[in-house]
Amino acid sequence: MPKKSGKSILEDSRLYEDKSINSLILFGIYRLHQKGELCSFERLLEECFKLSPKTFCLASHQEWPDSRKLDRPLRSLREEKVLYGNPKASFSLTSEGEKIAEQIAKSVRQGKLKI
Repeated sequence: MPKKSGKSILEDSRLYEDKSINSLILFGIYRLHQKGELCSFERLLEECFKLSPKTFCLASHQEWPDSRKLDRPLRSLREEKVLYGNPKASFSLTSEGEKIAEQIAKSVRQGKLKI
């Protein structure tokens, strides 16, 4: 996939360093749906790892994503009723989850303007 700018993935990931895991997951689901993609567990893991490799990597192999980092947060987000779905099918945001994800998207866009 071609880069949109001269920035590296690491530079882009700095925009997400201050976000919680739950926020990154919601934003990942939001981005996938904005792209018209089905949000499977595997695709969500890939998207979250691209957003914040430091947050979603294996401790011993930082170049690989760690699927365990999604498990408990996804369950808590379902309990909070901001998303629905399951790892065997796909995930989607509720209307409340979409509002939160849109706020995160706005803060990311503002962060990009500052760089």
